Amino acid sequence: MKFWLSLIGYELVWFCAVIGAEHGLAWPGVLGMLVYAACQLGLARHYKADVSLMLTAVAMGFVLDGGLIRAGLACYAAPWPSATLAPAWILAMWATFALTFTQSLAYLQTRLWLAALLGAIGGPLAYLGAARGWHVVTFADPIWHALLWLGIGWALATPALAWVAKRWSTSVIATSTSLQGHAP
Repeated sequence: MKFWLSLIGYELVWFCAVIGAEHGLAWPGVLGMLVYAACQLGLARHYKADVSLMLTAVAMGFVLDGGLIRAGLACYAAPWPSATLAPAWILAMWATFALTFTQSLAYLQTRLWLAALLGAIGGPLAYLGAARGWHVVTFADPIWHALLWLGIGWALATPALAWVAKRWSTSVIATSTSLQGHAP
């Protein structure tokens, strides 16, 4: 059941963020992420690991999406807080995506090659869908430059998040076990 709730929750945040941005609003994506994160973190066995994972993902979003903007390969609707930085609604999706690595995408923690493949294909397709369906991302011509940037970025970010999720989750378990003398 956690698998489906995590997956559906992520998709709801994605739609809140994209539809909000379509209307020039960053806050629906941020609010959706906060609700999703509150639910996920409220049920989390590894709260600190999940929060750290979210912060790592936001940093990756700053680099990948901010780099896309600074390279002149794309611009985003609802660019709050700045047109030269990754918008808040994109960073909210990164934070939400990070939480799926301890729930619906947990199986990728031991399949990093699959995570890279899914990132390389799924990342650019999600942006392309947001660009074509909701007009919240505009790519510079030729569009394949931006899609290549996204493919490479997501091929690196997705397995990195899966690896970090596994490492931090097992590190929390090991620390908890050594402090309490038994497994949680």
